Amino acid sequence: MGEGQETKTREEPNVEIQERGEIFFFYRPKVEREEAHGPQDVQRLYIVLRPESGEIPVEQIQDPNSGGHGSTQETNIEKQMLLRFIVMGRKSLPDPSSKRGRPYWGFVEMVTTKSEDIKLALKGEEYDTATRGHRHNPPARALAEGIYRILRHSRAGKRMHTHLVYKLEYPPEDEKNEAQESLNIEREGSFLIQIKNPEPHGNTSSQFGLDSKRKAKFPAHLQGLFEHLNYHPADPPDFLNYEGCEFLLISASDDIEEELGLELKTEVDSHQHDTELL
Repeated sequence: MGEGQETKTREEPNVEIQERGEIFFFYRPKVEREEAHGPQDVQRLYIVLRPESGEIPVEQIQDPNSGGHGSTQETNIEKQMLLRFIVMGRKSLPDPSSKRGRPYWGFVEMVTTKSEDIKLALKGEEYDTATRGHRHNPPARALAEGIYRILRHSRAGKRMHTHLVYKLEYPPEDEKNEAQESLNIEREGSFLIQIKNPEPHGNTSSQFGLDSKRKAKFPAHLQGLFEHLNYHPADPPDFLNYEGCEFLLISASDDIEEELGLELKTEVDSHQHDTELL
């Protein structure tokens, strides 16, 4: 599929691309269900990000042998596959047409350089219970895929923030997809993305999030960016290269060009589709 292309359609606003890549959406139906007609039928919503180029192509990622203790290694995303397996806490995306709505929480469950690891995470399973007997946990279903950008957005008099924006390539625009529509996966979307501080300051008690053992252990140069704040922009995107990284997505727009003066173009015909992850 490839990372696609972006074109600036006007000088303002001030937008800087930090990272380009491919985005994949999957959902896992609830136990004993094979497909979803709405969030009530969904057990999990997954996002997979595959960065392919960026402002700094050599990114710091969690050392897979570190045991989650903040050790890092370098990966050139232009030369080596890097995959981030993300779980959304709610069973849909925020509605991108509902500007500045309620934040949606998610976290990075796995960071890997092997597509086989993603396939394994998406598999179904059979198991037995004492009360309900044999049960079938269905495999995750491919929902949509396209291209994404993580970018800085600066406006006069306001603090710089970061966006995750995407444009779908598959399914084709003329193909109705009930699950996709009910889970708020529009043809394109823009979300503010904020990284949650795993070491919060003050007396703020979070009502959501991972327990302390599962939270990300960022290296000092990333952890230091939070200073006294509980959230920080996804700048650099390397934050997302650490398992247990928690973040918020906040609806910004369902029209990227209108909001950011940026037009995204995918590279291939969506009717000739074959996902690279499955």
